Amino acid sequence: MVSRPHGGRLVRRVLSGRRREIFESQYREMPRLEVPLERAIDAEDLARGVFSPLEGFMVEDDYLSVLSRMRLSNDLPWTIPIVLDANREWVLNEGVSAGDDIILTYHGLPIAVLTLEDIYSWDKGLHAEKVFKTRDPNHPGVEATYKRGDILLGGRLELIQGPPNPLERYTLWPVETRVLFKEKGWRTVAAFQTRNVPHLGHEYVQKAALTFVDGLLVHPLAGWKKRGDYRDEVIIRAYEALITHYYPRGVVVLSVLRMNMNYAGPREAVHHAIVRKNFGATHFIVGRDHAGVGSYYGPYEAWEIFREFPDLGITPLFVREAYYCRRCGGMVNEKVCPHGDEYRVRISGTRLREMLGRGERPPEYMMRPEVADAIISHPDPFI
Repeated sequence: MVSRPHGGRLVRRVLSGRRREIFESQYREMPRLEVPLERAIDAEDLARGVFSPLEGFMVEDDYLSVLSRMRLSNDLPWTIPIVLDANREWVLNEGVSAGDDIILTYHGLPIAVLTLEDIYSWDKGLHAEKVFKTRDPNHPGVEATYKRGDILLGGRLELIQGPPNPLERYTLWPVETRVLFKEKGWRTVAAFQTRNVPHLGHEYVQKAALTFVDGLLVHPLAGWKKRGDYRDEVIIRAYEALITHYYPRGVVVLSVLRMNMNYAGPREAVHHAIVRKNFGATHFIVGRDHAGVGSYYGPYEAWEIFREFPDLGITPLFVREAYYCRRCGGMVNEKVCPHGDEYRVRISGTRLREMLGRGERPPEYMMRPEVADAIISHPDPFI
């Protein structure tokens, strides 16, 4: 049987029926808060169960507990705060208080109704230090934090409609993947988080995991990413090419997860695992320097943090980094390869980007030719 949702229940908070009609008749009377795409995506993820058991943006008790203990106030593991920010001027001008309903809009489009439970301030420097382990504004997650409003609004929400989604046909929500896994008869599912196109090291890790489970969920993130990352549609095309040519039929589900990237390293690795648990995954592949950026985190910090969460409810899979060994003649890792460094060819993401950016196919021991062609054929593969 696939994983139980985190906290025991899959959240579904989408306005419908009579309740939706009531709110629609009141929209014009209610305070409106225009939110950026990142918060609109958070709102839809909350309402569709991606962040179960959260039913809305965090109130202060949960926020402070997550910040200091990496657990919700009820002691359930949770590592990344899901918060809604606003400017102090907006709060004062609207005169909102606990108990009020607020319409969240994106480009003027009503996205969700937030029933306000808590209004509180936050220390962005402390937030950055706890979540990202640095206050350095050069860290993309820290930089994004410093740009947010100075007040946080907590409360349960109900979704009116998600923001426009150009990748809708690739999107499956937790309730849908659970049905799909059941139809396929999968009792064990390994989820693979990515924001990159696949090279042979990724394929090696995924197939190593597939050796032990019934199915694989390849789950690229579509949402805010930093400059220089691959475009969402390029990642999808590349994976379609890989799965078509190099995986057995029926063992892989490729679906996009619309969720923002934080680059919070070890904390975010646990967060990614919790989210995939809500999609029904029983196992989660944790990469070397998972969700890292620059040199802010140690290469295996994202593995070590899982020791603090024996009650996570999903099994992390730690597969060592793969490289090509000239003596072995294939992809291996240091646990199975006895040969020295002089025979090892490591796959550099930077080098791959440079070659693909010049329209060159990387060597076949680094990337499958069909995958390279899918990337090169895009007129502008990078953000």
